[in-house]
Amino acid sequence: MARIYRSTALGRLRDRIITSLLRKGVGPPGLYLLTVPGRKTGIPRTTPVAPHEDGGTRWLVAPYGPDGWARNARAAGRVTLTRGRTVESFTVVELGPEEAAPVLKRYLAEHPRTVGPYFDVSADADLKDFAAEAARHPVFLLRTV
Repeated sequence: MARIYRSTALGRLRDRIITSLLRKGVGPPGLYLLTVPGRKTGIPRTTPVAPHEDGGTRWLVAPYGPDGWARNARAAGRVTLTRGRTVESFTVVELGPEEAAPVLKRYLAEHPRTVGPYFDVSADADLKDFAAEAARHPVFLLRTV
């Protein structure tokens, strides 16, 4: 059931409510609105995301697989994170499996209930298992523009 929640009417309604709150600068802590131009149309697409931060470095993790935003970010090479009136622009660099593995491991450890069902490894698995998982969960390093 958890694997299809995001694509259900309830999941889309949840995303619309969170998007509305984040546009006003309120909502769950750690969430931002990601805006990236569509890879085919160039039309800006916006979705709520939870960037992962550790030691001043920020990453975007695609916990549900290579969703549209991940494919768009890969193609555009740039994204914008917004929360209320705060807007930050970044270039993105997709990490290779070995670089992505420790980020994925920390991300899963921080969000086991919400994203755990989408991973084929447990939070205590070896880094080599997370490196294999990296193809299913792209990780992007955010660099301030």
